[in-house]
Amino acid sequence: MYIENVKNRNSPPCILLRESYRKEGKVKKRTLANLTNWSPKILAGFKKLLKGGTVIDSLKDSFNVVRSLPHGHVAAVLGALRKIGLDRIIDPKSSKMRNLVLSMIVSRILNPASKLATSRELKEQTAFNTLGKECHLEEIHENDLYEAMDWLFERQQGIENRLAGKHLKDGTFVLYDLTSSYVEGQCCALARRGYPRDKKKGKLQIEYGLLCDFEGRPVSVEVFEGNTADPKTVANQIEKLRKRFGLKRVVIVGDRGMLTEARINEEFKGQKGLDWITALKAPAIKKLIEKKTIQPSLFDEVDLAEVTSEEYPGERLIVCRNPFLTEERRTKREELLKATEKEFEKIIKAVRRKRNPLRGKGNIGVRVGKVKDKYKVAKHFQLTISYASFKYQRKTETIEEEKALDGFYVIRTSVAEKTLSKDKTVEAYKQLAVVERAFRCLKTVDLKVRPIYHYSEKRVRAHIFLCMLAYYVEWHMRQKLAPILFDDHDKETAKNLRKSIVAPAQRSPAAKKKDGTKCTEDKLQVHSFQTLLKDLGTITKDWCMPKIPGAPVFEKTTRLSQLQKRAFQLLGLRFK
Repeated sequence: MYIENVKNRNSPPCILLRESYRKEGKVKKRTLANLTNWSPKILAGFKKLLKGGTVIDSLKDSFNVVRSLPHGHVAAVLGALRKIGLDRIIDPKSSKMRNLVLSMIVSRILNPASKLATSRELKEQTAFNTLGKECHLEEIHENDLYEAMDWLFERQQGIENRLAGKHLKDGTFVLYDLTSSYVEGQCCALARRGYPRDKKKGKLQIEYGLLCDFEGRPVSVEVFEGNTADPKTVANQIEKLRKRFGLKRVVIVGDRGMLTEARINEEFKGQKGLDWITALKAPAIKKLIEKKTIQPSLFDEVDLAEVTSEEYPGERLIVCRNPFLTEERRTKREELLKATEKEFEKIIKAVRRKRNPLRGKGNIGVRVGKVKDKYKVAKHFQLTISYASFKYQRKTETIEEEKALDGFYVIRTSVAEKTLSKDKTVEAYKQLAVVERAFRCLKTVDLKVRPIYHYSEKRVRAHIFLCMLAYYVEWHMRQKLAPILFDDHDKETAKNLRKSIVAPAQRSPAAKKKDGTKCTEDKLQVHSFQTLLKDLGTITKDWCMPKIPGAPVFEKTTRLSQLQKRAFQLLGLRFK
């Protein structure tokens, strides 16, 4: 049986139910019923029945959703990782170990957690996204992740060599800085008590130095014991750049606490093809002012000048003065001085009170010491402590001497002027800000490298390296997604708006417009990197089972919004 539409010349078509049969070797047909008056819905259902299908009264009851997992953010990060070729950099051959490492990198960006929590994220029964399925890791144990970390640690040097080969070349600038993160427990061989950059007193810590190219891409990371002084890590980086990466000419950019006078004399001078850019510390600047090498009055009209000094033979000194920084430092100093005086007055009241007064030079000194440690400006006070009294007075001379240095900083470099202008030299030093940005991302905003729970030295090193690789992926994603993030996507215009390299950086008009309207030019909502990932996470992959006996389960993915389509377009990915 079948349904046939028969055309009428001046009337609507006639819908007939017919059947075919054979008679005397010829195919004939006869009409069984006239269906012209049937409603389109009933007619459509009847057609399905004739074809062997099943008619269900309500579409919403036609199937069950067996499972639904967030998928869009996984597809974006994993796709971006593969787009930049990091999977092949880690290992050219696909393997379970490589898939485990890729899954840990993606998980670190999406949901930083312990290895136990990550293993539950990947397992089929406990998964809360599609990462395990996308990496073919539905059945794993947390021990598999630890084995993958050991596997990654053994390949770290090779991976860093390939990253350096891709992003560094002879004559390039290399940005280097050091930070620390606290460690839980007492068993880690690298953990020591040192200067707590995390402000976690009483915690053991490790230190790690990050090497980046001029744009801020991380290329290498090295872990040191927690009490290692910053300058003592420089020799390792020079050896790495010259021997492992094979760079004959390189300029290392480091801050004033890293590239000290002693380090420059021991590690850099006499090394052919090895140059540096750093800055002078405040005492050295003070000496230059006292010797009239730097004359503050000169900077009433200019904010940048190059000088020479007998104390720095064969080197260039570029003096900068930022008026905005001058005012900021003077305001902050005055606030700290007043806050310190307020705390000192409390101690004086405690000494003078009638009931249970504070007594003893030691006891008073302990209270004073806490205030000194809190505000760090005690050098500007003359303190007098006795058994039953405490007095303080501002040191006007030292305050005025420090004010003379406000806003001044001096860039010190061995790079010749014909190779690098003074403006470019200052710009190179200021690029260290991108390393600081990387540390903020690693430690707080996105990747949450701390606290560190690993005890094994090689797993601590592998954990830090894994986080560096995660930041490598995030860095590339941020560059491409900038038009829909709060990040400035028109940096060239912003750079041209800057009146001087010493002046504060500017945001482009397009970025300011995004900040004000919270929308892009095509009326899409602007996001931070993390909220964009959450938005992409609303794209789910659903497994549906039709309410028809024997029908197979099928996959269905959420329809993308305009913003989500734009995100995948910017990443250069085709969403599947």
